[in-house]
Amino acid sequence: MSALIRGIVFGLLSLSASGASWRLGPFVRPPDAQPIITPDKNAIFHDPVSGEQVHWEALHTFNPGAIVRDGKIYLLYRAEDDSGTMKIGGHTSRLGLATSDDGIHFQREPEPVFYPTNDAEKSREWPGGCEDPRIVEAEDGTYVLAYTQWNQQRYDAAIATSPDLHTWTKHGPAFAKAYGGKYKSLQYKSIGILTELREGRLKAAKVNGKYIMIWGEISVHLATSSNLIDWNPVEDSSGNLVTVLERRPGLFDSGFPEVGPPPILTRHGILLLYNGKNAANGGSEEVGPEAYSVGEALFSAQDPAHVIQRLDHPIFRPELPWEKSGQYVAGTTFAEGLVYWHDKWFLYYGCADSFVGVAISGKLEP
Repeated sequence: MSALIRGIVFGLLSLSASGASWRLGPFVRPPDAQPIITPDKNAIFHDPVSGEQVHWEALHTFNPGAIVRDGKIYLLYRAEDDSGTMKIGGHTSRLGLATSDDGIHFQREPEPVFYPTNDAEKSREWPGGCEDPRIVEAEDGTYVLAYTQWNQQRYDAAIATSPDLHTWTKHGPAFAKAYGGKYKSLQYKSIGILTELREGRLKAAKVNGKYIMIWGEISVHLATSSNLIDWNPVEDSSGNLVTVLERRPGLFDSGFPEVGPPPILTRHGILLLYNGKNAANGGSEEVGPEAYSVGEALFSAQDPAHVIQRLDHPIFRPELPWEKSGQYVAGTTFAEGLVYWHDKWFLYYGCADSFVGVAISGKLEP
């Protein structure tokens, strides 16, 4: 059975089992699917921190964010150089930029467009780098980037903005100003800012007059903002973080859930695609131990803390050899980029922390 047919069958089974008319998908790989972005050992960049020439995307290219601009799809993807130790998180990550006219074949820029430098964020970004981008477009056309800062000691989720995807302003950790600095010492990552489909593409959206963020791994939470830069985590009456998703024993997210691409405001509610890590033992038999696959959950638009429904089966999972093994040996289809383009949904994902892949859906449910 071809990968295309397997994807269709698996998606339809998931839909039938859940009865979920609100879900997005099924997502299927292009015929004869291959990674769409792979490492380039010849790409050179003059690093402003070390002052040296580095092979900035020599080892791994993965975990992309995506946006539609000027009729094309743009990917911001994480690229790891060949510095440091040969382990996950042991290299320096920078963000490359690639463009496509068909959503599958991409032309890459020769140098990264976002990276650690000698600025106010250097202590949080060097030597580990800038990781795992998720990007949205604001109402005025500004691009808002959420990414992970990693100095090889701790990590933070930070915000940056750009008018053109090339020139960036870094604003620091998303929760730095929240509640008088209450969350300054919190380690957190995986930020998805709520979007909705307007003028044919996804743009940042408000609920009850505020922008909404779904964020986190292991436990998933909410935050709100009035400007897309400074965010306040949503707390309960006791001052504790409101949790909206947690691990589920025996299912594909039995290890933990982690936020995927920016969520979407639909007529059914707030739709979140998220990455579920299977437990090492006693998890789902649909995916391998500790593998990441893609799930879906629907939240109330009136009360984003309320989960209306959450699928028990993944909608997309590692199947091909380059998804099932790589730098992350258990395999991932780690979704971070989602765009609506030419009447289809394009889902971009990291493959075992090594490559970038794409899957496509023609079903539109917003």
